[in-house]
Amino acid sequence: MERFEGFADADAKFFKALAKNQKREWFQAHKDEFEQGWNEPMKLLAAEVRAAIDRAYPRCDLAEPKVFRIFRDVRFSKDKTPYKTHISCVFPVKRAGEVQSVPAALYVQFGTETFAGAGQYMMDGPSLARFRDAIVDDRGKELVKILARLDKKGFKADLHERYKRVPKGFDPEHPRADLLMRKGLMVEFPKMPKGLLASKKLAAWLADGAKQAAPLVEWLVFATA
Repeated sequence: MERFEGFADADAKFFKALAKNQKREWFQAHKDEFEQGWNEPMKLLAAEVRAAIDRAYPRCDLAEPKVFRIFRDVRFSKDKTPYKTHISCVFPVKRAGEVQSVPAALYVQFGTETFAGAGQYMMDGPSLARFRDAIVDDRGKELVKILARLDKKGFKADLHERYKRVPKGFDPEHPRADLLMRKGLMVEFPKMPKGLLASKKLAAWLADGAKQAAPLVEWLVFATA
């Protein structure tokens, strides 16, 4: 079985060039570079990491990873540039709903901006209501401990936009009021070591981060379901 050996280069030069050449003609001329250097390796990376982290989720099932298309959805955007300047993949848990709105064991993005993290990017109305209910009971205390442990390991949780006020029906002075104002909850992994993008060691690094974040993801699975 073919294994992940790293992406085309450690500096994501293809995506930096794509950001300057948002033309179909340019992309078609460099399509093989994208497929061989980024798209196919991402599929191999996803399969390898998915197998490595499965045991970290004894109480829930992970769905198959989803590698996102390079093409942007410009229907409702003022920005009409046709191509994303990164490649990305998400490892969601098995649950009904849009892939962006269910807890994810891992989300990765490589290109002009690089990101690796885990959690729930956004919550629909029912999930958000259940999340808030969990925050104010004893489950909220458990979440605070999980986030504190991750913070000590260098995982950052301050990624999302917040509501300006504590939602109606909840005490503005609640000790976990900060969490009540969140629209989603993800943690970003510690900074990726330099040069790792072009190395086969990237798979193990991502798997290790995902395993450490598993308690947070499982908390979200049961709190928002």
